[in-house]
Amino acid sequence: MTPERATEKRLIEIIRRAAARGPGVRVGIGDDCAVLEPDPGGLLLATTDLLIEDVHFRRRWAEPADLGWKSLAVNLSDIAAMGGRPRWALVALACPEATSVEEAEAFFEGALALASEHAVAVVGGDTSASPRGWIVNVTLLGEAPRAPVLRSTARSGDVIAVTGSLGRAAAGLALLERGAAPAGIPADTLADLTAAHLRPQPRIGEGRWLAAAGAVTAMIDLSDGLATDLGHIAEESSIGARVGLDRVPVDAGTRAVAPALGCDALAWATGGGEDYELLLTCEPGAFARLADGLLAATGTRLTAIGEMVPAADGVRYTDAGGREVAVGPGFEHFVTGRARG
Repeated sequence: MTPERATEKRLIEIIRRAAARGPGVRVGIGDDCAVLEPDPGGLLLATTDLLIEDVHFRRRWAEPADLGWKSLAVNLSDIAAMGGRPRWALVALACPEATSVEEAEAFFEGALALASEHAVAVVGGDTSASPRGWIVNVTLLGEAPRAPVLRSTARSGDVIAVTGSLGRAAAGLALLERGAAPAGIPADTLADLTAAHLRPQPRIGEGRWLAAAGAVTAMIDLSDGLATDLGHIAEESSIGARVGLDRVPVDAGTRAVAPALGCDALAWATGGGEDYELLLTCEPGAFARLADGLLAATGTRLTAIGEMVPAADGVRYTDAGGREVAVGPGFEHFVTGRARG
C-alpha cells in the first residue's frame, strides 16, 4: 500500500492528539493561543531552537522519532542550564510534501516520549510544507522558583566543572557518518554513542538540584562544545578561564572509537558539541559537597576541570605538564562546511 501523505489538516489532527492538558493549562490547542497559569511567584523561562535538515541532522540516519525526541531535548537542556522546571511546549513542523502520515506521527511520538519523562505538556504548534527538507522549531516554557542561574555571574577563583562525560555525541555522529561499524568495538558501545547523538538526555534533574544546592555561580549547557560554551561564560562574566585538558572527562567508549575512526577523542570532547551536559562554575570550597551530593541525588558525576581567572589571562587550555595547548572552536553557524549532521 502507498503510504498516506501528510496534509495540513492531518498534521493538525496529529498535533491535537499530541497536545495534553496538564497542571497550569487553562486552554490548550484549539484556540488562537494557549492559556497558561504559572505557579504563583515563579519566574517564567522561555527558549526556542531550530533544527534544520542537513544542518543539524541527516535524514539518512535520523528517523522521525529521533528528530522529535531531539527537537525537544535541545530546548529542555536550556531550561536545565537555568536550574528550571520545564512546563509547556509549542511544536512547529515544516516537512516536504512527500512526508507520510506515519512519519509525522512517529515524529510526535518521539517528542512525546521525552515530554512525558519531564511532565511537559504540548499546548500548541504550527505546520507548513517545506520546499526542501524537514524544519522543526520548538518553543519551550518553564519556571524557576528562585533567581535562575545565569552565564554572567561567574567569578575569578571559581571552580569550572562539568556533568557526565564529553565527546560521546561527536563520536556517535562520526559512527553514523562512517556507516560501517569499526572492528573490535562492542555493539553496546556503538549503540550507546549513536544514541548520545540521536537521543540526548537533557540534565533537568541535575540542573534543578545544582541550582537549589547553592554555591553554583554560573551555568550553561554544552550544546556547541566546551571551547565555545566556556567562552560564552567567560565573555558574559568578563573574566578568563584555565582548563586542564587531562582533567576533561572522556569515557572509555569514546576513547576506544576515536583511534578506530582516525579521530581525536579530546577534540571531540572540547569541540564536538551536542553533549548537552552542564558546564558550571562554583565556589571553590563547595565543589566536593556539590559533587558528592549530585552523585547521591541523581547518579551523575561532576568533574572539576579548571578554574576561572582574571580577564587579563584570557581563556587557556593546558596539558598534563602545564603547557598551553591550542584548542579549536566548537560548532558555529555561518561557517562554511560546519554542518552539524
